[in-house]
Amino acid sequence: MRGILFAKLKRLLRNPGEVILLTLLSIIFALILGGSDLNQIKVVTYVANDSEDVYQIIRQIEEETVFTPEIEEDEESLMKKVRNGKSEFGLILDKDDFNIIVGIDSPNVYILEQSIRSLFESNMQYETLGRAINQINLKEEVKKNKIFEIDTVTFQEGDTFIYQRNLHTIFGFSLFFVIFTLMSSVLQILLERNVGLWDRIIMSPVRKWEMYVANFLYSFMIGYTQVAIILLVFRYIVNIDFPGSFPSTFIVVIPYVLAIVALAILIVSLVKTVQQFNAIVPIIAVSMAMIGGAYWPLEIVESSFMITLSKFVPVTYGIELLNGVTVYNYSIEDMLYPISILLLMTVLMTGIGLHLMEKRYIS
Repeated sequence: MRGILFAKLKRLLRNPGEVILLTLLSIIFALILGGSDLNQIKVVTYVANDSEDVYQIIRQIEEETVFTPEIEEDEESLMKKVRNGKSEFGLILDKDDFNIIVGIDSPNVYILEQSIRSLFESNMQYETLGRAINQINLKEEVKKNKIFEIDTVTFQEGDTFIYQRNLHTIFGFSLFFVIFTLMSSVLQILLERNVGLWDRIIMSPVRKWEMYVANFLYSFMIGYTQVAIILLVFRYIVNIDFPGSFPSTFIVVIPYVLAIVALAILIVSLVKTVQQFNAIVPIIAVSMAMIGGAYWPLEIVESSFMITLSKFVPVTYGIELLNGVTVYNYSIEDMLYPISILLLMTVLMTGIGLHLMEKRYIS
């Protein structure tokens, strides 16, 4: 088994182009179609007055507004970025004043102006009132000594649909493109079977279960690594905020990858030629992505037939798991139902696929 697995990994290292291309396509499509949410708006910032008061304002901007300041070393570099179109606008902060350098007139400029103006006015009110009552840091004292207990509630109930476009796009295209990667990896079984290599392996001392397990593990590792890389890129390079438990995404994606590997084995057991396989895979992949909600959330679909059909598609449960542990902050225990459905699909499709392979080999 280790020999087969090692040979497949060595082949991948010699020709990794397809896996790399599909990974890049997933990232590119998610970046283009996912857009950027308001909580990801970055603004180049120059600190005109190097004082603690100014840096306190910067911290307030990060915590209380939808903007993230990116500090520039000097005003000239800020102006250059705005002129070259690398930034929509720039912000010059002083202790008691601020200036916005506008490169592109967009709604974000007015949001930034109103947000910072509100911060300055709030700070000035606290300072004026603090001087009047001889309290140096009135704002901190107000936070410590609350007069009222405020209980915040939301109109959203536990089953309310929450849609975050950037996260849904990342999850959707990650699960969509990994289908092609896994199908391509399992295609090697069909190629080996057609050229007679499969028969030679069967005639060798290698046990059949070792041969099947090696192929299954190889495909799983390729698909899982691709999804993990995409998630890590968006989390630590693109700096997309994953609410909830980001580490849990690496756990809940396992049942989905297993289910897609099992589906690929089932398809390979049904087709006879590579041409048939190449014709079926795009149809199945695109159909599952559309029905399962990879392109758009299922909550906006009104057809009861399509909703019922989505219950038989692995993508549906993959999206549900990833949204569950991030957007809805569910625990792994709360996601046992979709996990169990995907594992059941894995067992059934793998069993049927291997049975058909054995039956065809014997016949």
